[in-house]
Amino acid sequence: MAIVETILGLIIIVLFSNLINHYFQWIPVSLVQIFLGTLTTLVFNLKIDLDPSWFLLLFIAPLLYNDGRRFPRKELWKLKGAIFNNAILLVFLTMLFGGFLITLLIPKLPLPVGMALAAVLAPTDPVAVHSISKQVKLPDNILHLVSGESLINDASGLIGFKYALAVAVTGYFSLSHAVGDFFYVAIMGSLAGFLLIGLVILIIEWLVVKGFNDVVFNTVLQVAVPFIIYLITEKYLHASGVIAVVVAGVFFASQRNNFVSVQPEINLVTERTWDIIVYLLNGTMFAILGVELPVAMKGAIQSDQVDTFRALWLVIEVWIILLLIRVGWTFIYQLFDQQHNSWRFRLRIALISGLSGVRGAITMAGALTIPLQLADGSPFPERSLVLFVVAGVIILSMLMAIILLPLFAGKTLDIQTRGANADLSTSKSLLDEDDEDDEETTTAEENLLNLNQAKLYLLKNAVRSLEEQRRQHNQLAVYQLILEYQYLIKRLEIAEEQSVGDSGIVQDELDLNRVAIKGELRELQRLYQTNQIREKVYLRFKQTLTKQLKGINHGLTLPQFGLILNLRLSWRKIYRQILIRWGTQQDEKYMVEVRLVERALAKSAIKTLSEYLRKPDVNEQAFNREAIYHLIIRYRSLIEKQKKQQENQLDPAVYQQQLRNLHLRSISAQRVSLQYLIEQGYLDRHSAVALRQYINHEENLLLRVSSV
Repeated sequence: MAIVETILGLIIIVLFSNLINHYFQWIPVSLVQIFLGTLTTLVFNLKIDLDPSWFLLLFIAPLLYNDGRRFPRKELWKLKGAIFNNAILLVFLTMLFGGFLITLLIPKLPLPVGMALAAVLAPTDPVAVHSISKQVKLPDNILHLVSGESLINDASGLIGFKYALAVAVTGYFSLSHAVGDFFYVAIMGSLAGFLLIGLVILIIEWLVVKGFNDVVFNTVLQVAVPFIIYLITEKYLHASGVIAVVVAGVFFASQRNNFVSVQPEINLVTERTWDIIVYLLNGTMFAILGVELPVAMKGAIQSDQVDTFRALWLVIEVWIILLLIRVGWTFIYQLFDQQHNSWRFRLRIALISGLSGVRGAITMAGALTIPLQLADGSPFPERSLVLFVVAGVIILSMLMAIILLPLFAGKTLDIQTRGANADLSTSKSLLDEDDEDDEETTTAEENLLNLNQAKLYLLKNAVRSLEEQRRQHNQLAVYQLILEYQYLIKRLEIAEEQSVGDSGIVQDELDLNRVAIKGELRELQRLYQTNQIREKVYLRFKQTLTKQLKGINHGLTLPQFGLILNLRLSWRKIYRQILIRWGTQQDEKYMVEVRLVERALAKSAIKTLSEYLRKPDVNEQAFNREAIYHLIIRYRSLIEKQKKQQENQLDPAVYQQQLRNLHLRSISAQRVSLQYLIEQGYLDRHSAVALRQYINHEENLLLRVSSV
């Protein structure tokens, strides 16, 4: 029962941490999870017997496999030299040189233990790198370099740690044996990953040929792949399971386009399942790291032989050593680059690379395998201090990345992070075809549309198709659906303008809303002065319009969005129902006047806008057409709704059926538009896949709601 409670507790931490991160996005969710894990341990005395073997199997294997599956292979091949140098040579340089410097800082620490400490701290953690990259705009080559090396350096770092630890425990070291063992585990791990994933691909293709398209079976098969490959490689081949799952992930992604088109449902379900798995494993891993931090630090804090303040200063010194080695390595490596950049630019890139090399959970998992005793039975030298330094460097590397990286790289929220909520607009890595087959040069690459531009094209064509379907009997449904699409179009256009520092559509909407509301106020005054409405109706609408005009003058566009608006609208509906049952709206004449005013004001707004745009001193072409169209449709929808209600022609069942039919037609129009963009070469494969998923998601949601 205890293990079930522990698992549920970790899941609650993951959910709560992502909720906190939603409102405080400047704090990486990984740090929140570590903090909550530590807090849970201190409050509830939670303990987890961390066995590194199952930790690597259950967490590291599937996460690295998923990273390999989604890593852009074109960038992996382009940066192969830099990735190899950082993942292999830099790790061993850090182990040797960093270990030597650490022993100078801690004279009581034997050289093999210092090298073991440097080796376990050398690998960058891919989960932490992606979590930090959510908050800073890293150059693409740096992000791919750090992500790519983190796929491989876990193996080299753990191997170096293993041998340094063996020397520290036994006092014996054989260079030839160590080198031979390293090449064996690396080469055999690569071959095992390649052959085993090849077998899996053959099985999947055979099932496709045989017509076996069971969604659950195929999903479970693909999810189980990294666990099986890692277990076989580690247990039976005694090679690197980490390298095996990375190679398997990369190769699987390069070959899956052979069967992806005939398994759309299976692949969609598989990707969503992977999203859930990664979400939980990523969060749980950092929560466990937080749980283990007090264990790692407790020994050093309680020890009489270790000064806590000295230990904290050692954490800073060790982190600086690791940073300087990484920065120096990157700077020197750039000197051999053919690009003639200034030394300031190279230094900036080196600093970004150094700061983005964040340490994470696999470092802590490796450090916790340090034995309590040496081979002769004596206590392991400075074990408590080593664990304290490892835990401290992990936290410090994350904090320094948060604080310092924005100074060099600038802030953004556009980089996709592992374990975050999957957004269709950022899922370009899903169903990623082999980029090596993509080497055909595009004759007009500059004409490629980005994802927002392509989505705008689809939505505008959907609106055109709805206009073509508009008839007398379905005008309200057409206007309502167009209005929904217009909200999406407006948001995308605002995002496009903000990306280039413009705010044209927002300002246009403010100006046009101001003109329309002033026209509504004049019409309201006319209705009151001609005695067509009573004073209480006049005062009600005047108050509403005045408040809207005041909001526009303060920069608020109409309609507003958000929780406050939803609460206000809900309260208005409740208040109106109360008035209808017990208040003044029982007066039928009052309701007739309200409907009269709403229709008259909407017509007046359209007329006022039309007259304003026809003025000689007004350039209609200077206004964003979507802003104009959005306002016109909003008022027309209101007019049609009041007309239907007045004539008692608004049948809810018929109206909902009209909406469903029109929505399906608009989805078909989007598919046709997407096919045109693909055939004309306006989209790359990543964007095409993301847009197909976007359309499929819209259709699936519509059909699911319709079937309820």
